[in-house]
Amino acid sequence: MATFALASWATNLTYADLTAPVVDAAVKSIYNWAGCAIGGFAQDAPQIALNTPQVAGFGGPPTSSILGLNTSTGDDGYGFADAQLAAFVNGIASHVDDYDDTHLATVIHPAGVVASALFAITEAESQARKGKDQAKPVSGPEFLTAFVAGVEAELKLGLSVFPEHYDVGWHITSTTGSIGAAVAVGKLLGLDTEHLQHAIGIASTQVIGMQAFFGSMTKSFHVGRATQSGLLAVLLAQNGYTSSLTALEDTFGWLHVVSTRQNASAEFAELGKTWEIQSNTFKPFPCGIVMHPTIDGAIQLHNQTLSEGKSISTESIKSIDLRVNPEVLVLTGQTDPQTGLAGKFSIYHAAAVGLLYGEATPAQFTDQVVQNETVVSMRKLVNVTTDDTVAEDQAYVSITFSDGSTLEKFVEHAIGSLANPLSVEELRTKFMDQVSRQIGSERAERAYIAFTNIGNMTDVGRLRTLF
Repeated sequence: MATFALASWATNLTYADLTAPVVDAAVKSIYNWAGCAIGGFAQDAPQIALNTPQVAGFGGPPTSSILGLNTSTGDDGYGFADAQLAAFVNGIASHVDDYDDTHLATVIHPAGVVASALFAITEAESQARKGKDQAKPVSGPEFLTAFVAGVEAELKLGLSVFPEHYDVGWHITSTTGSIGAAVAVGKLLGLDTEHLQHAIGIASTQVIGMQAFFGSMTKSFHVGRATQSGLLAVLLAQNGYTSSLTALEDTFGWLHVVSTRQNASAEFAELGKTWEIQSNTFKPFPCGIVMHPTIDGAIQLHNQTLSEGKSISTESIKSIDLRVNPEVLVLTGQTDPQTGLAGKFSIYHAAAVGLLYGEATPAQFTDQVVQNETVVSMRKLVNVTTDDTVAEDQAYVSITFSDGSTLEKFVEHAIGSLANPLSVEELRTKFMDQVSRQIGSERAERAYIAFTNIGNMTDVGRLRTLF
């Protein structure tokens, strides 16, 4: 039975079961998440999400940090919230820039939901255990084990229903993420198999996220709410709240309700044998991942054009022609975005900024840049053709200049893909760029050291005090 198989595997998982490559992938996933959560807090969405319940008077004691807000160690409570709210806000912040990790086989962004829930409850547990006899803090190995359990749960679940579940319009990151978060938090808090089955059930019934909201704040709300849902599910189950022990595989359970096809039993049989976290990738550009090959090609053509002494402007360029995988227009076909968030789902905007700026950082996906007259004019020069033979990490990008000359670039494997991953140094640069803009370069350096060394910590609940 799928629910039992998942819960039993997670309950019995130990740190010794994790291979060195699995641990390395987990640490990278965590510090990439942290960078996105800190940098993403600059957006309006996480700030509204934090302020709204606080103004309304909701919430409990401030035990858990809002990563992008903190300017103190929390002794005065500033920058902290109750675990549910912190998980919600950090989940939103980690996803709002669309700069987070991606499991390409399912297009799930796995770390955001799992890490946001896990970090919030770890900090809360650290507070709760202070001064208690024989109460041990959450160690780095414990945290990593729980994190891997949650990520593997959501990714194997995603594989079992992909692509049918995604193609009908579900936002697969949040629909699977709440279950992954429940598995992670349940593992950390030591739930037995039956209680974890109940937690999985409570999380699964809170399924959330539809693709109609891509390009708006609500896309990141999916991640924040899934984070809360998984966390709450575990706390309820821990205190005796019941669910269905066959919540996933039941005739009217998650697998059959949200998808027309599933093979969860086969996927769960691979738990601990094929580690999906090793296939996690990290974005070089803060936007829909199907646009990355085009951006990669456009940036290369930007550099080549300037090296040849040519100019890049709407006067010097006649057309920009793209040949891409069909999913590009399905997911990112917005021709006239009006906001930075919408620009993250516009292949036209992606090609235009890659060519104009020679880069695609969060700065190129602001409202101001999306509405910039030159950018708008350049978008109108972009023509897109789809081709089934072009893989999702490939793109053909060509420029026709006003003088009739052309430049072309074929991107075989986009930067950030499995075949062309970001290096450790590139991941560090990405982290420092995001985090420095939000909390300053000195604290960003300390944060990088803290998160990259999370596996060696004796008390992960104190990690925030290190920066």
